[in-house]
Amino acid sequence: MLLELDGLQHAEALARLRSACAQGDRSPATLLNLAIAEDHNGNSARARQLMQELAEQLPDWDEPPLRFAESLRREGRAVEADQAYTAVLQINPRRQEALVARAALLIQAGDGNTAQGLLLRCLALCPERAEAWDALGLALMLTGDGTSAAAAFAEAHRIAPAVVSYALHRVEAAHAAGQLDAELVKLELGAEADPLDPVLFTALGLAQERAGQRAKAIDALETACALVPDATTPAAMLGRLLARANRLAEAETVLRRACDRDPGNPALCNDHGAVLMRLHRHAAAHARLEPILQASHPPETGVLCNMATVLVSLGRQQDGVNMARRAVALDPASPLARRTLANALPYCGNVGGAAMLAAVTECAARLPRRASPAFANSPDPSRRLRIGLLSGSLRAHPVGWLTVAGFEALDPAQFEIVGLAQATGGDSIARRFRTRAAEWHEVDALDDPALAAFAREQAIDVLIDLGGYGELGRLAACAYRLAPVQLKWVGMQTHSTGLPEIDWFLSDWWETPPELERFYTERVLRLPDGYVCYSPPAYAPDVGKLPAKENGFVRFGCFNNLAKLTPQVIRTWAKILRRVPASVLVLKTYQFSETETAARVRDAFAAWGISRERIDLRGASPHRQFMAEYDQIDLVLDPFPYSGGLTTCEALWMGVPTVTLPGETFASRHSMSHLSNVGLGDWVAGDLDGYVELAVAKATDLVGLATLRAGLRARVKTSPLCDAPRFGRNLGVALRLAWGEWCVESEVL
Repeated sequence: MLLELDGLQHAEALARLRSACAQGDRSPATLLNLAIAEDHNGNSARARQLMQELAEQLPDWDEPPLRFAESLRREGRAVEADQAYTAVLQINPRRQEALVARAALLIQAGDGNTAQGLLLRCLALCPERAEAWDALGLALMLTGDGTSAAAAFAEAHRIAPAVVSYALHRVEAAHAAGQLDAELVKLELGAEADPLDPVLFTALGLAQERAGQRAKAIDALETACALVPDATTPAAMLGRLLARANRLAEAETVLRRACDRDPGNPALCNDHGAVLMRLHRHAAAHARLEPILQASHPPETGVLCNMATVLVSLGRQQDGVNMARRAVALDPASPLARRTLANALPYCGNVGGAAMLAAVTECAARLPRRASPAFANSPDPSRRLRIGLLSGSLRAHPVGWLTVAGFEALDPAQFEIVGLAQATGGDSIARRFRTRAAEWHEVDALDDPALAAFAREQAIDVLIDLGGYGELGRLAACAYRLAPVQLKWVGMQTHSTGLPEIDWFLSDWWETPPELERFYTERVLRLPDGYVCYSPPAYAPDVGKLPAKENGFVRFGCFNNLAKLTPQVIRTWAKILRRVPASVLVLKTYQFSETETAARVRDAFAAWGISRERIDLRGASPHRQFMAEYDQIDLVLDPFPYSGGLTTCEALWMGVPTVTLPGETFASRHSMSHLSNVGLGDWVAGDLDGYVELAVAKATDLVGLATLRAGLRARVKTSPLCDAPRFGRNLGVALRLAWGEWCVESEVL
């Protein structure tokens, strides 16, 4: 008789079975049980050897090859597992477990047609096998038959009403078949009839989310969680949904409690780690992800990608890139893995324009896309244009602070704004976007093909992506072509997108000089001044006097993300601190709210001879306080190769200039653009040695610093950086040029 091993019994069963064999019990059942126990205890090689020996001794017994196939499948060796299940079916064509398992592997490989044949054979043998009906539904979904798939899932749910995955699959099939409204009605009636059924409320939550009823979906999932507090699926769904709604603190609570109940659940822990990242608790995210990364063989691509992002955010840039490359090696076709690598590389000091171009091109090549019908937009170069803004950051965010004034300054008689937004929020910048827009659509419930179809329905002429490959970015949707003209601007604008469907890249002469155009797949659309328009916050305090005059020493500062502080940056800043006696470096970013992260950075400076008291680390604070703390800084040291963007603009507004070192990538040249745009090109270094010398020279010229500080806000205010009307005119000309090119090309076609 075969043992059914679970949990705590594994080690005990293995010891008993080894003892029995040592005492001479070599019966087939004992040997197979031993093999199963070895497998469950991690001794897969020994287990499979025993299984193969039994299969050779008893070629008509289908159990050893079945267990052999299951072992291979658990290890992720899909091709070998498929061959093993095929061998089982050659011995016993009626073995239902092999029929279902092989079908599942085929479904995983995308072969729905062959899988259907196996599953129909299984159901002919056992019509009440719910897992076979569920697998049949998945196979039918692969072949595009959503209606039949929904019927198969419904049968699985009828047979096993307590299995939540069957009910969820049914909702997805109904959605795919265009029958979501009818499914919603069924679920609502079912929940009313049985208000204590957690499966119905879980499925109802999914259906409501797919229908765009997010608030109702959250309510339904909260009900399901209340009915079964220990259940993983509704808690995981609720946590993800709260995260998508940008209710991050609530999402973290739900997911943390679920992880505490099921700490070995990789998907759950990964979701919790992702939310911790968005809350800027990167050390906590690392602690959550590390155990599942070590326990999973092979690890999930999503876990590797999240860990890569965490490592970069902790200032371990090369470790993050290596982790992203590991994800790419594990799943070369994964857009997520490629995107993670493309996002990590700009932070590494040894990455130039060619390497960035290669990374984004590889990423873009793996995005799904399909042929779309020609656009019906009238190719009139002078008519009023509908401008679509695609972003999850149209709020108090770098995207908002650097673009909203430019959009407000666009001539409304010439340009109509259509917002395609997600996680908008209700802050002052978000309200400004909504006020300027003629239409506003929340699109985060739409997948990429649906988003593209929706955008086409809005007859958008020029689509501006303001999210890139970032956290809430929808750049992947642009591969489906949302508009005749697609343009990239701000929002994870680290370098070229590599996406052939992005026609233009909005830039300026400092960010993308002609000699660097070869590193871009898009046509560069240069504005005559800087590429952004900064909106200073009304609550920014007045500029104070130069602190060094009263302190008697210089305070350097950098309020950038820790991800930008590479080992080379720390080494270089340490050299500057040694050259400027008694100087202090103030670093402020949300990562320093975690004590272990702050300690590690202090240790990094100490390794270069800088005492800990000279490194002043400050964590997160409200934006008003953030701005006020520049009053304590004499000059900013810009990180490299990923320079400051909004932070440089904020420092300039507060009277604090920045020493910067541009490189080949777009991300490395932000500060150069902003400084040059306000007439401070002499703060831009040409090489690493020049950066050190420039910083030392500026820090030791207190008279020059004080004079510059006193007049810098007025200078910035009247410069092109903050001249919204001027910027709006330039932006309008650029958009009209891009549109005119499409009109000419469409007339030729």
